[in-house]
Amino acid sequence: MHSTLSIVKTGSWKCLQALIVSAGLLSLAFANPVLAQEKMAQEKMLRTLTVTGRGTEMVATTITQVRLGVEAQGKTANAVQQEVARRSNAVVNLLKSRQVDKLETTGINLNPTYQYDNGKQTLTGYSASNIVSFRIATTKAGVLLDEAVKAGASRIDGVSFIATDEAIATTQKAALREATQDAQAQADAVFSALNLSKGQIVSVQVNGASAPPPRPLEDFQSLRASAAPKAPSPVIGGEQEVQASVTLQISY
Repeated sequence: MHSTLSIVKTGSWKCLQALIVSAGLLSLAFANPVLAQEKMAQEKMLRTLTVTGRGTEMVATTITQVRLGVEAQGKTANAVQQEVARRSNAVVNLLKSRQVDKLETTGINLNPTYQYDNGKQTLTGYSASNIVSFRIATTKAGVLLDEAVKAGASRIDGVSFIATDEAIATTQKAALREATQDAQAQADAVFSALNLSKGQIVSVQVNGASAPPPRPLEDFQSLRASAAPKAPSPVIGGEQEVQASVTLQISY
């Protein structure tokens, strides 16, 4: 009799303990709704697919970026500097009259020149240069380069091609749309292959849609040597590539 009563009491006590624990967990969930939501979110995150899509678009380069300058040599520093200043002013005035964009001086140099004979250094004169950079519509670049040489420019240090800011912005948006569609297509293919139901997009990350760097003219040596061409120097811009990448996280 005593033993039976003890068993009943023990069983009742275990049931009571279970009820107390359950009630405690339930009260914790009600008292901490944030914790409950976080737990649900974590469980949901365990059932997600992550895909990265890529988009590539081409944009026409309609602007030419040029670095050109004047250089001279002479016996004295003063004479060389005056000659460079005279010819530089003529070139700059020409560029201003053609209403080029972003005209700026990028380099001014004056250096002594030496002759070495049997280990002996002898000053022979001075060399100086003045370099400017500017932008102009590609359709006008060839004629302007020829005119700059006639005005006194003696070196062309670089020619590169870029698109307008408006064209780049439009192309970036198109590349982003293409990257997003690519990511969605990849996800659809995976869900279809695994016979899973596609859920909501829980995360979107734009990895990159930066503006492309200027595209350099690979060979402009002929432009340097062309002091008085019979026809305008050919300058053709071409296209730049704009790339974008988008990562989607989709629940299932």
